[in-house]
Amino acid sequence: MPTNEQRREAAKRKLDRQLARRAQRAKARRRYAVAGGAAAVVLVVGIVALIVTLGRRDQSAAAKPAASAGTGAAATPSPDTKPAAVPVRPKPLPASVDCQYPATQQASARPVRPPLAGSTSARGTVGASMQTSAGAIGLTLDRALAPCTVNSFLSLAKQGFYSHSPCHRLVTNPGLHVLQCGDPTGTGTGGPGYTISDEVFPELTYGRGLVAMANTGQPDSGGSQFFLIYGQTRLPPQYTVFATISPAGLQVLDRIAKAGDDGSLEPSPGGGKPNLPVTITSVDVTAT
Repeated sequence: MPTNEQRREAAKRKLDRQLARRAQRAKARRRYAVAGGAAAVVLVVGIVALIVTLGRRDQSAAAKPAASAGTGAAATPSPDTKPAAVPVRPKPLPASVDCQYPATQQASARPVRPPLAGSTSARGTVGASMQTSAGAIGLTLDRALAPCTVNSFLSLAKQGFYSHSPCHRLVTNPGLHVLQCGDPTGTGTGGPGYTISDEVFPELTYGRGLVAMANTGQPDSGGSQFFLIYGQTRLPPQYTVFATISPAGLQVLDRIAKAGDDGSLEPSPGGGKPNLPVTITSVDVTAT
């Protein structure tokens, strides 16, 4: 028969094991929790996340690959060198649509006015040049794909919301090749203080040369964060595609991807800070 002392020691060891398991579970929850989404995270593809805090989880939550295998080491750019076909809606939108930008409980990362709501054109394209510390990335925004998102992006760009903001997440994992930007705080949790409704359709696919919105993983939770796709990216049709990237811009992204990421966001949502730091200095609208 065990003595009282032996029973006390056994009980103490059992309690120690229970406390250790609880600590491990708490640590795992903190590690896997996606930091509150700012309007969206995802980096894609969120990237992603891309593409992340409206309530909030990192917008990059929005952009999680089906499988993750990043190590944070320098990565070979995607073998895809040809841009993906630009998505086309199976049923075109009317000439104008009603856009609304409801406020969130989270304040904007920077002082900014919401875009004009109401009737918004769904016709034509808009050129923009995103100047970054790694080189210029030309964009063509497509109103026919996502008029409300284009309207918001242009509004934020013209107000300087994106100026001097870091691209906080690079993903080089198989099935998810994206650079996520759009949070002036650089934490993945900053947004503009409002949300954008999803502008997606079941046939939507993702690939090299496309730009899509990050989100929190919840419907209609996009904000300011977006991800630039430089290679193979397999995602469900839950991330609004609103622009394409110029050939010269893709070369800039290839250089960034080749330098790899630091793995600080592994295993979830994936990727990490780019080893080649990328800061958006300005987004200039070149044509409307």
